[in-house]
Amino acid sequence: MEWKRLLSNRRIRKSSPSDVRNEFESDYGRIIYSPALRRMHDKTQVFPLTTDDNIHSRLTHSNEVMSLGYTFGLRLSKSDKIKQRTGLGELELLRILPILLQNVCLIHDIGNAPFGHFGETIVSDYFKQLESKNHRNFKNLTTRQKRDFFNYDGNAQGLRVLTKLQYLDNPFGLNLTFATLASYLKYPNFEEINENIESELRSKGELLEEKQIAKSKHGVFFSEEDYFKKIVEECGLGKGDKILRHPLCFLMEAADSIAYLCMDMEDGFNKGLFEIEYVKEIFLQSTSNIAQKVVSICDDDSMNPTTRMVNIRIALIGYFVNLAFSRFETNLELIEGGEYSKELIKDDPDNINKLIQKFSIEKIFTSREINHLESTGYAVFKGLLDFYITFLFHENKKYVKRAKSLISKSIIDAAIEENLIQLCEDKLQKELAKITGEKLIFKSNAKQLIVLNELEMKQIAKGQQFKLLRQSYNVLFEKQLLEELTKDEQRELRMIKIRIHELIKPSFDDLIDYYKFRVILDFISGMTDQFALNHYQKLSGQKII
Repeated sequence: MEWKRLLSNRRIRKSSPSDVRNEFESDYGRIIYSPALRRMHDKTQVFPLTTDDNIHSRLTHSNEVMSLGYTFGLRLSKSDKIKQRTGLGELELLRILPILLQNVCLIHDIGNAPFGHFGETIVSDYFKQLESKNHRNFKNLTTRQKRDFFNYDGNAQGLRVLTKLQYLDNPFGLNLTFATLASYLKYPNFEEINENIESELRSKGELLEEKQIAKSKHGVFFSEEDYFKKIVEECGLGKGDKILRHPLCFLMEAADSIAYLCMDMEDGFNKGLFEIEYVKEIFLQSTSNIAQKVVSICDDDSMNPTTRMVNIRIALIGYFVNLAFSRFETNLELIEGGEYSKELIKDDPDNINKLIQKFSIEKIFTSREINHLESTGYAVFKGLLDFYITFLFHENKKYVKRAKSLISKSIIDAAIEENLIQLCEDKLQKELAKITGEKLIFKSNAKQLIVLNELEMKQIAKGQQFKLLRQSYNVLFEKQLLEELTKDEQRELRMIKIRIHELIKPSFDDLIDYYKFRVILDFISGMTDQFALNHYQKLSGQKII
């Protein structure tokens, strides 16, 4: 790996800051003002649909992860190893690494569906059942396309959000730097995941010799493969037939794990799911220095229980930050070679992360409140999928029309935009084929043939107009991938697209089945918990307004 490539400040669509900020600082502004980030304020971290403002949402969690990422960035800027690899001094690195890690930590959960990770399970199981029922539209998808739904993951959805769904008038989303997108790719994989590979080998009496951390989950959808390949090429993440994680992704992952382990424990305490004595009981199971420190805090009667819990959290975060950064520096060569397949905080002989997981396993996720609310989330999510898949693939177009009117226009526009030229070409061919077919049916009807011949001539003329527009569009579209367009060129590209839309009128109905399913999931996964609940209640007749 070459760190100059790993820290690429270029973008898929070429553009540069117009003020004092560098490219990574510009990324931060794009992220902060994005609607997808704002919606995270009402998305589940652990407790779905909670009305307790003291409990973490996805947004508050992401802010805490960002804080830890900033700390890692500061440490990296002082690292002799990083200075040597980048050829940059500490002051130069301070303008790059802290903000870059802030960015990627802030967006790490931006694709998460409502109701937490349980939402991913609901989607995957739903589409596996759809396959077993031989749904007439889903069966048209390729094996590769079906994998996006069978192994549905918020990380892959997040890449789509960042590169496509923050839609203005182009198919580039927030158009973040390559380095930010590459560092975000926790699972740079669009093939089978480890679990499925292992299951397949086991059925043959074989074992999976090595689990690649990059293949733990399905991190890239079919719809984003082209962009993914550009990111891999630009940042040099390819190694033979493998695609490696960006090194900074390991620190983002560590920041995420530290934040949710420590803060989930604190949320569980604040919810009254366990007392300080239970915390002491757990940490007495270890003789490590940090465990002894936690036990001593538990025994400190000079502090009230809430203060003790806060001090325990501070001590544990400090421990994990030191551990993660130490493991990162020690194993940097292995990370760069794609030979390190551990989470940094799990590379711990004292297994402190496993101790903390006991709070979630034994107390939090077994709580009645969690299970009740997750069951509600299941009913809502499944109900929304049932409605939109039934209506949008209904043979009666009146159903389709009603469901389309409920979906955010920007989501449908984004799907059309990313397929614009192919969509228009396919529509023109279908319309011409329809006329040709009708000419065969009415070949003995002279009057009808005259009408159809006129329609055919108009359709051919429309195709010729589109061909000219397509040529102009392609020239400017490709140019913006190589250099920044002038304002006049940007305006010209927008006007060409307007004329294409006026001429061909591409719509949701023209999308292939894969993208129709994609639109449904783009819409539902982007919902906040409360919006999803209210929307489902209206669709199911439980609410009128």
